[in-house]
Amino acid sequence: MDTPPELKARALRYLVRREHSRDELSRKLAPHAESPQILEGTLNWLESTNKLSNQRFAEVRTHQLARKYGAARIRQDLKAKGIEDYPVSAAGELERARAILARKYREPATSREEHARRARFLQGRGFSYDTIRSALSVELE
Repeated sequence: MDTPPELKARALRYLVRREHSRDELSRKLAPHAESPQILEGTLNWLESTNKLSNQRFAEVRTHQLARKYGAARIRQDLKAKGIEDYPVSAAGELERARAILARKYREPATSREEHARRARFLQGRGFSYDTIRSALSVELE
């Protein structure tokens, strides 16, 4: 069990490596805290000194995931990390979907089966139906 100063030091070591959400850091620190009150006090101190910020974590995480995933998948990831109310913009989603298709597939789909395979691929990445349809319609032209 860590003393309160040791727990703060451990939390800061985690935060130096990368941003964490409050829930995520709480889960990592819980096994090392002497009591839930000390853990809560440490998390409150980190937030009050702006070393821990759910808003900042959500911005960084959204930026990281936007290269590979659609808005639905990003929202799902943030929710799993304990952030429910962060608005993920669907702006630019069509361009991201087209870029992902271009990186994965070098030539256009030649059959309905291949078209469906690509649609499932984008759907698994969290893109909306309208975005998938638009991205694949350009490929058919």
